[in-house]
Amino acid sequence: MSEPRLIEISPVTRVEGHGKVTIHLNRDNQVDEARLHVVEFRGFERFIRGRLYWEVPVIVQRLCGICPVSHHLAGAKAMDQIVGVDVLPPTAEKMRRLMHYGQVMQSHVLHFFHLAAPDLLFGFEAPAERRNIFEVLREQPELGRRAVLMRQFGQEIIEATAGKKIHGTGAIPGGINRNLPIAVRDRFLSRIAEMETWALEALAIARNYTLDHAELVADFGSFPSSHMSLVRDDGALDLYHGSLRAIDSSGGVIFDHLDYNGYHKVLVEDVRSWSYMKFPFIRALGAERGWYRVGPLSRMNTASFIDTPLADAAHRELRAVTGGAPNNSTLTSHWARMIEVVHCVEKIRELLHDPDLQGSDLVARGERRFEGIGVIEAPRGNLIHHYKVDENDQITYCNLIVSTTHNNEGMNRAVKDVAVKHLSGRDKITEGMLNQVEVAIRAYDPCLSCATHALGQMPLQVELLDAEGQLVDRATRGA
Repeated sequence: MSEPRLIEISPVTRVEGHGKVTIHLNRDNQVDEARLHVVEFRGFERFIRGRLYWEVPVIVQRLCGICPVSHHLAGAKAMDQIVGVDVLPPTAEKMRRLMHYGQVMQSHVLHFFHLAAPDLLFGFEAPAERRNIFEVLREQPELGRRAVLMRQFGQEIIEATAGKKIHGTGAIPGGINRNLPIAVRDRFLSRIAEMETWALEALAIARNYTLDHAELVADFGSFPSSHMSLVRDDGALDLYHGSLRAIDSSGGVIFDHLDYNGYHKVLVEDVRSWSYMKFPFIRALGAERGWYRVGPLSRMNTASFIDTPLADAAHRELRAVTGGAPNNSTLTSHWARMIEVVHCVEKIRELLHDPDLQGSDLVARGERRFEGIGVIEAPRGNLIHHYKVDENDQITYCNLIVSTTHNNEGMNRAVKDVAVKHLSGRDKITEGMLNQVEVAIRAYDPCLSCATHALGQMPLQVELLDAEGQLVDRATRGA
């Protein structure tokens, strides 16, 4: 027998934010435990308190430089309720939707080509020096070029609707602060056909990989789970607005068309000592059975259909793989993600032809309220922003449940599943084996910096060292 071992992957690479994985092997070289730890803390839920409510959409997007539009829009939707607006002027809602589709498109393209493609193209255990976007560009320059230009297109959509490509100011409480000039619209329309062609070719890459590696995909970090997302009133996929639907691993409905203002009645946020990231679960099912997943694959499972023809055809094909039952294979997320890219391009084309984008009725106002909840489907999954505001217009309460937090339990289970299958019983652990654990995490496209909002006390350890670097004293709080 060998001695027990602790293997640490730190940091997890090709994800947004900072995290690590710890894998515990026993004396028989079997994996006893494997966990994903989020090791950075960002206290937005605390320091947003005291700020004026109209600052919220601009401040909260500083959580992230990858998906700021999601936080910008979720914060703005919550502030719409604060200013008493339930229905935006058509120009405001459609400009926000255009902004959101541009963001989902560019985020998915970034993840698939820049972060996931090196694993899919070169193999999970390829040499580390090959697994990067520069090797993709070198070996498939045209594919790399298209990835860059597709992301650029999405970023320019964001710039036109939000004012800046990153951390814009377009969405304001009750509406939007700009419309889309004809000349800008025409510039996008001149490129939309090319974007559609490239999106369909990217979809084919993801689809073919999934089907050509069906045995690997079915076994890799996969397990039955519940799924949750927003859906439209008719059950269609809706990335910007809707009501909550949750289904179990066999497709049974847990709740449906739930007004998201009541999210806290059905979801509970649990905490564990070894991570700053919370562990939500569905109250009715309890902590053991109530965890669930969100994101592109979950949206494909929960949506009854997609209201754009090309994406809907792709959605039907994906659903046919499991005979219409929910698909619980983690790596199928890449196929689902590319279906959403096609959907976003189709929605962008549709909106660009809508004359409401040139409207001048941009902002609405109603009766002042003191609580607001905004929910949106971010690229990585469901995103919840919840605020309370006092009579002085200052934020008194903030709770955020971001996509990666919803997926926390699922990611941890994927980490352990892959570790058990690929590391147990091995006398020698290679870098390529450890990368397989990271592949499982990357399939969720996690944004770890978005997700780190501790509930209750933040565990804190302070060490006092003397001039020679020797430990003099240590104090710990909340551990």
